[in-house]
Amino acid sequence: MAVSIRLRREGTKNRPFYRVVVADKRSPRDGKFIEMIGDYDPRESGDNFHLDLGRVDYWMTHGARPSLTVASMILRARKKAAAAQTE
Repeated sequence: MAVSIRLRREGTKNRPFYRVVVADKRSPRDGKFIEMIGDYDPRESGDNFHLDLGRVDYWMTHGARPSLTVASMILRARKKAAAAQTE
C-alpha cells in the first residue's frame, strides 16, 4: 500500500482549514485517512500550523512520502523545534 502525508481540506466555503493526514495514495483528497498528525490554518498569520513530528518520523520510516507542501511544513517545524532546544 502506497501511503502519503498530505493535506485534507475542511471548513466552509471561503473559510478553509486543513488537516495533515496520513492516507492511502488512492483515496480522494477529502476521503478516508489512516491518521491525523497535524493541522494548518492559512487564514492565521505567523505560526499557522502544528505537526506531531514523532508521528511524522514514524510514518516516514514506514515508507510514507509527504506532498511538497507538507514537506516544506516539516522542514519549518524541525527548524522551529531545533531553535527551541538551543534556547
